[in-house]
Amino acid sequence: MLEKLKKELQKNSSKEKAEIYSKFFKTQKGEYGEGDIFIGLTVPKQREIAKKYSNLSLSKIQQLLKSKIHEYRLTALLIICEKYKKAKEEEKANIFNFYLKNTKKINNWDLVDISAPNIVGNFLLDKKKSVLYNLANSSNLWEKRIAIVSTLYFIQKKEFEDALAISEILLKDKHSLIHKAVGWMLREIGKRNEPILEDFLKFHYKIIPRTTLRYAIERFEESKRKEYLGGTF
Repeated sequence: MLEKLKKELQKNSSKEKAEIYSKFFKTQKGEYGEGDIFIGLTVPKQREIAKKYSNLSLSKIQQLLKSKIHEYRLTALLIICEKYKKAKEEEKANIFNFYLKNTKKINNWDLVDISAPNIVGNFLLDKKKSVLYNLANSSNLWEKRIAIVSTLYFIQKKEFEDALAISEILLKDKHSLIHKAVGWMLREIGKRNEPILEDFLKFHYKIIPRTTLRYAIERFEESKRKEYLGGTF
């Protein structure tokens, strides 16, 4: 089944898209996606294919995740998400643990964003969140992004405490992909409770990266955005 899946992915590939994606996802030397190989599949097509192979075993999925081909890893994660949705609680725990064992292979922002809330966030909603704080304090860029993006699931349930705490941990991070992810989560909080977001911004204003601030206040009225950007709020 795994070889059949790979053949289907290759059949739907595009050299032109592969070139575009390679540039967009920063695959050159020294960039965050260095060494990533693209074959050029759209996400909708990968979702379509993933649904057909949702019965693929975790051992086979592990093989996909080991690949240097980006779309193989993304499709593997989409399959995991499909399996998780259908799974009973015990199997969800197995999938969650499998995911955590493979964080080093979930190594680009789209791979994180498409999977972390649906698996890590979903599983931890009613459980201890210590694993997220461990990930947030990791030296690995992608584990830090998993930590913050996983909280999107909590935010959607109007539970903001952990998202705010992890945002605070990551405010001093130097990477733009973390700045953007934190700003995104803060904006999502603001969509549901603007006063909570404003309290956080005012308390941490002096250390919030500019990119994070811009993302966080994106939905504010223009006059209020200008006040925050100018430090006159």
